[in-house]
Amino acid sequence: MLRRASSRCPTGRLGRLTAAACLVMRASCCTLPPSRSTAFSRIGEQAVALNSRYAAGSGERKERLHTALTAIGFPGIEVLLDSAEFRGSSALRIYSSFVLPRNDGALAAAEQPQRAAVIANSIAFMVREHRNDRSEWLRNHDRSLEEVADAPSFPLTLVLDNLRSAANVGNIFRAAEAARIEAIVCCGITPTPPQPKLLRTAMGSAEYVCHSYAGSTLEAVLGSLPSAGIYRSICRSIRIYTYAHTYIHIVIYLYRSGL
Repeated sequence: MLRRASSRCPTGRLGRLTAAACLVMRASCCTLPPSRSTAFSRIGEQAVALNSRYAAGSGERKERLHTALTAIGFPGIEVLLDSAEFRGSSALRIYSSFVLPRNDGALAAAEQPQRAAVIANSIAFMVREHRNDRSEWLRNHDRSLEEVADAPSFPLTLVLDNLRSAANVGNIFRAAEAARIEAIVCCGITPTPPQPKLLRTAMGSAEYVCHSYAGSTLEAVLGSLPSAGIYRSICRSIRIYTYAHTYIHIVIYLYRSGL
């Protein structure tokens, strides 16, 4: 038979030691560590301070880089910064990392006198390489579309509204090629072929899908697409937006921030 443990504290020297240990434990429990919110606020303050320090000379670095690009005869700095063709490209990434470095090493390298000229030459080379790759891909794309020109296609157009993930867009191109969908319209920040990550995920199917780019979904739906039924896909369901008989358009967008 098991005995019930006594609820009374032991007496004598052992009792006094036990009572002292209990007091120490209570005192330690009352001394609480700093809250998570306080720790997170400190981390946030440190991050803001670091970002401010890295962005301090961004205007001067940008001016030095533009001067170096002009010196080597690089045309179209505005095209590099504003065109959808170079969105997510290596040339634009190296431009941004020079103007707005993200760590102390990159900041120290950007402050070196000859660094702007080195970055300018790298950007010019990457732009030429990007355009050559794009031209070759477009030639192959046109040939591939001619191969499947006589094959029947389903009168469905997918409108991709500001999808960030190139891998997801590549999967959509694979599905579109398998289903013989008529066209895909990439809108806003949606990656477009021949974006490297998109092509890796598409696995060769992007060459056989007719696609185009529009600055906004509204522009695509109201301007470039024929009058048709528009279905709005919001991740979980497809809702009928309007009705039509000949063509069907599906707008795919992010659940939280799309449209």
